[in-house]
Amino acid sequence: MYTLEMPWSVPVSIRLQSGVERSFASVYDALDFLQNEWPTRHGYRYERAIQQCGEALRRTLPSAVAREAFIAACLEAGMSAAGRPQTAAVKQIASAAQVKFQPTGFGA
Repeated sequence: MYTLEMPWSVPVSIRLQSGVERSFASVYDALDFLQNEWPTRHGYRYERAIQQCGEALRRTLPSAVAREAFIAACLEAGMSAAGRPQTAAVKQIASAAQVKFQPTGFGA
């Protein structure tokens, strides 16, 4: 059974390739975006984010893990992300993807 509201303590904000900013406050918001609006529909981190968001909604995985998977998928797809990472893994992914992770918001 899915529980739709699993809010994150810190929302994830992304900047789409079109320049539009979007904010995601929960696992459900992220999964909905991944399934219905995702620009590339492929990639290891994209697939993993879908899997882990689903697991978090079924309460078999912590929502913080799904949050990090969503951020990693955004970085893999070339979108910048803002929000505090919960582990160094996201910073490492951002570095590997040559995308700047902005912990406090979007720069000018």
